[in-house]
Amino acid sequence: MTACYQTLRKEGIYGGGSWATPLWEDAATPNATDYNSASGFFRIAEGIHDASNSGIINNRWAHAYEGIGRCNTYLAKVRDIPMDEGKKNQGIAEAKFLRALYYSLLINYYGDAPLILDPPVKEHNTLPRTPKDQIFAQIINDLNEAAEVLGVDATETGRATKGACYALKARQYLYHGYYAEAAAAAQQVMDLRKYSIFPDYRGLFMPENENNSEVIFDVQYLFPNYCHSFDLIRRQFDTSAPLRDLVDAYLMDDGADIATSSRYNAERYWENRDPRFRMTLVWPGSQYRGTTVTHSTFAQTGYTYKKYSIYDEDNAYNNVIKNGNQSDINYIVLRYADVLLMYAEAKTELGQIDESVYEAINAVRGRGNVRMPPIQHYDPSDVANYVAMNDQARMRELIRLERRIEFAGEGYYYMDIIRWRTAEVVMNAPIHTHNYTQKLIRRFNKDRDYLWPVPAYEIQENPALAPNNPNW
Repeated sequence: MTACYQTLRKEGIYGGGSWATPLWEDAATPNATDYNSASGFFRIAEGIHDASNSGIINNRWAHAYEGIGRCNTYLAKVRDIPMDEGKKNQGIAEAKFLRALYYSLLINYYGDAPLILDPPVKEHNTLPRTPKDQIFAQIINDLNEAAEVLGVDATETGRATKGACYALKARQYLYHGYYAEAAAAAQQVMDLRKYSIFPDYRGLFMPENENNSEVIFDVQYLFPNYCHSFDLIRRQFDTSAPLRDLVDAYLMDDGADIATSSRYNAERYWENRDPRFRMTLVWPGSQYRGTTVTHSTFAQTGYTYKKYSIYDEDNAYNNVIKNGNQSDINYIVLRYADVLLMYAEAKTELGQIDESVYEAINAVRGRGNVRMPPIQHYDPSDVANYVAMNDQARMRELIRLERRIEFAGEGYYYMDIIRWRTAEVVMNAPIHTHNYTQKLIRRFNKDRDYLWPVPAYEIQENPALAPNNPNW
């Protein structure tokens, strides 16, 4: 069972060691950029990736199957071991949750893939790809069976729970366009009354608040044995450097955008913004680790992220230097804010915008130290924050922006622009530094890039995986 969980920390999944996989994923979106493509996300953003030149494309496939193989081995072996039946069933349920998680990564990024439910044998290396709809059905089945067994509370910190099953089910349903089912699964999480929005947005990602009320499932790290390099990457290498496009996307604290709010000052653009701006970003002129940031402190774009790093303006960690493989902040895979926004999005796509949709969004915006103006349907005079219940297009726009801001730097946004089919617009565009200097123009091929290619090495080893995805 430990091995089944351990794969979560592999480079292709949620990246431990010198990798920072979930942080780098934002570099393939309008939120951020990389400079050396250590993981391959820079190449993906440039549209110059292929089936062999990007580490993440190779590793995600390989490590997902490593996790699946370990789970399948556990499920096959544990049934014959004399042990307490309750503990046995608990382990079976956890393995099914993890198998569903690993398979979800395969179909989300690659589409069709071999569906394997038995322990690894040599003959698996000749299997063709299974249509992703069949794998999707297996994912849902695994999650439903696991949820029947797992409790609301984890048997041990970091283990799968009933809420994690429901939340992952909601995500998969939403990602694949099953909006009624997505809303129902998100409602199952809400009905548990186990989770709540953590009041401190900055503190949500600090080590002293790990496993807080908002965390549904996270990857456990602990120094010195299980570590990553998040702090080093944020503080020094800046290999997921925020772009000016993200900076300009943050609303003003009155709920209006920078183009319409009288509170916006282009010379001091960081003032009067959504409080999450200051709690997420570092910019020229701001305080960081007790000193003033200059235009060259972070040479990529002028910006870096605070999120998933211990460093801030001036706090107890300013004199702590964590180098490679020394950081151990848990990476949050599923959190309650995501569930609430998934619920709101699913209901909106169904054309069922009601009071519960407003409540879900406002719970996220109204976090204790955020307190953005609530979205309302009863005050048309408040232009910035008024959305009529029948205005699906406006609500969709609002939710998509809310997701971008709430999850900036967490690696969620890439799959959002992929599933929304907006990547062909937002990724075929120039990217800019803090002073609007253009770095380059990115490319996204709408006829190819919504799926990653199956790695060339895998097809070389198993020709039955061919043909590759369209236009690869």
